[in-house]
Amino acid sequence: MAFNFWAFLALSSVVGSVPTISRVSPRAPDSAPLATTLNGSYYGTHSSTYNEDLFLGIPFAQPPLQDLRFKNPQTLNSTWSGALPATNYAWECIGYGPDQIGYEQSEDCLYLNVVRPSGYENASLPVAVWIHGGGFAEGGAPDRRYNLSFIVENSVSIGKPIIGASIAYRLGPIGFLNGDAVANAGALNLGLKDQRLALQWINENIAGFGGDPTKVTIWGESAGASSVGLQLLAFNGRDDGLFRAGMMESGNPIFEGPLNGTETYQARYDALVAAAGCSNSSDSLQCLRELPFFVLNNILNTTDFNNNWNPALDGDFIARLGSEQLADGSFVHVPIISGANSDEGTAFGPVGVDTIDNFIAAVNTTTSAQYALPESLIQQLVATYFDSPDPDYLIPSSETLGGNITLGEPYGMEYRHSAAYWGDEVFIAARRLTVETWAAANISAYSYRFNAIPTGVSWPIEVTHFQEVAFVFNNLNGLGYAVNPFENKTESYTKLSELMSKSWASFVYDLDPNGWTGRDASVPAWPAYSIENPQNIVWDANVTSFTEPDTFRAEGIKLLNENWGLFVR
Repeated sequence: MAFNFWAFLALSSVVGSVPTISRVSPRAPDSAPLATTLNGSYYGTHSSTYNEDLFLGIPFAQPPLQDLRFKNPQTLNSTWSGALPATNYAWECIGYGPDQIGYEQSEDCLYLNVVRPSGYENASLPVAVWIHGGGFAEGGAPDRRYNLSFIVENSVSIGKPIIGASIAYRLGPIGFLNGDAVANAGALNLGLKDQRLALQWINENIAGFGGDPTKVTIWGESAGASSVGLQLLAFNGRDDGLFRAGMMESGNPIFEGPLNGTETYQARYDALVAAAGCSNSSDSLQCLRELPFFVLNNILNTTDFNNNWNPALDGDFIARLGSEQLADGSFVHVPIISGANSDEGTAFGPVGVDTIDNFIAAVNTTTSAQYALPESLIQQLVATYFDSPDPDYLIPSSETLGGNITLGEPYGMEYRHSAAYWGDEVFIAARRLTVETWAAANISAYSYRFNAIPTGVSWPIEVTHFQEVAFVFNNLNGLGYAVNPFENKTESYTKLSELMSKSWASFVYDLDPNGWTGRDASVPAWPAYSIENPQNIVWDANVTSFTEPDTFRAEGIKLLNENWGLFVR
């Protein structure tokens, strides 16, 4: 078993073996903001810098410890008098990846945060609920890159004040363990169920913070955006009234990879059970629950066990493939924003693609092992993505790279064709099908393509995955980044960030990303998507943002969108 530094970091950054949040109820400072929930009251802190009230580290579920490990999240069962402190971020959930660096972690992690503009405690404001990304394996709500103060401040400045919230969910094997024993216990997709319980808590309690439970927008990027998509599909598209809109940055209701069943995971589950010494137990899952966390994490602290535990078909929360549910209308019919970045494929495609055979080998090894793509479809994809003279089938574009360049090592001569395919296969084609589906159902959908290169992205990676996040959050000082995305950039980058952040806030407020005070009149309005005239807004900083027909790579994207069932998506 290979040692995994990130899992070691998860263990070493935990205080004790199974830390829990300890709360006392001292007298709240006279100036502290207060909020009342069904269980009791909290006091937060006031930020004079942003004129906001911050309520941090609020539990929305019982700590999933000991016997609640690998179980569905449980609602809070305690009440109190007086006001408890909500003045610091809680620990992040145990994760495995570089996003965990610098953040303490624990199994006791089901907490949320609320940021409201001051002076609105007796109002009824719309609410944006952020669901972080990280491949369902890493990340957390306390991540400084996801500071909600800036977008909340922007919402006030445009006359459309909103509340921001961020939620946690269990990650990796702790949140998405799978196997027959887990399925039989009804304990699949725990991370998604954590999200759902957090949304239920917000529905029941956000009024106590000055929020309107009927005006909640769920919002995420990457795995967070895929989570939004899965919440739109949850329980076969059942509308529980938990949100009135969704915003998805590089993620969609059609999942980013195969939605495999339990049989795909069983061998890994069996190996985990054996490594834990639980093979002879009559209840292997209970045996895993009873392991000291130190022991369990030592086992998970290997590449054998901490990677590739993802949302999976369970016939319940994820009832069917997303492509099937979109086709028959089994999704929550609410307005959405959905978009992707120009060069997503540079984050998800392989390198060393010198030949078409290299590409075919990569396709065959990343598709669900149980459902290999037909050779006929692979040949159609090759003919479309590699033989077309259309420059759209080269990613990054020649304009972005400074010429029609054939890349050398480590990328390979066919890398740009391959990257075009992988960007479409992971996010972009599904984005198009999603907004087409919404438009056909006469539901508002706003589609975008992000096309600005922040500081810190090396050539030829260009407008790759995640790069829009700093712009939407208006994180101009680069909090949480190793390199400030706006460092040494022109004023146009700052203006683009303000435009995007305020458009997102405006959509949360009244489902219109355009009608806000101070919007730059030189930028065309963001058009609602339509079947007759499909349009994206292109967020750009080198030129004024503009609209474009959403018709690029039409043949290749059509092939993907007609065959998602073969991809188990």
